[in-house]
Amino acid sequence: GPVAETFRVIQGAVTEEYVRSTQGVFQFELSGDGGGTWYIDLKTEGGSAGFGKPPVTADVVMSMSSADFVKMFTGEGQRPFLYPNPFNFLIVFLCFMPGNSSIKGDEMLTLSVEKMV
Repeated sequence: GPVAETFRVIQGAVTEEYVRSTQGVFQFELSGDGGGTWYIDLKTEGGSAGFGKPPVTADVVMSMSSADFVKMFTGEGQRPFLYPNPFNFLIVFLCFMPGNSSIKGDEMLTLSVEKMV
């Protein structure tokens, strides 16, 4: 589905540079189709992204619907946020947090990712 495809693209975009400069783990609690627990690990060597709990404790946990998550990446017909930097979603999330979403954890870490973009 769209959520799994989004994480597949993210996994392909993770680089050592992002891991080195971010040093954070992001967990997503998604509701609806394709929902569940997903993660982006930008702390462990090599980095990773996928379904399930992250390999190490998350620094930031974001909760939202899977539909809102996918919208943040696709841009709803606008230029996709996924390019050129797949981590633009953090800025979008902070600026336009959907009504039924929340963020918990180290918000300063989220802002450090914003500076990378």
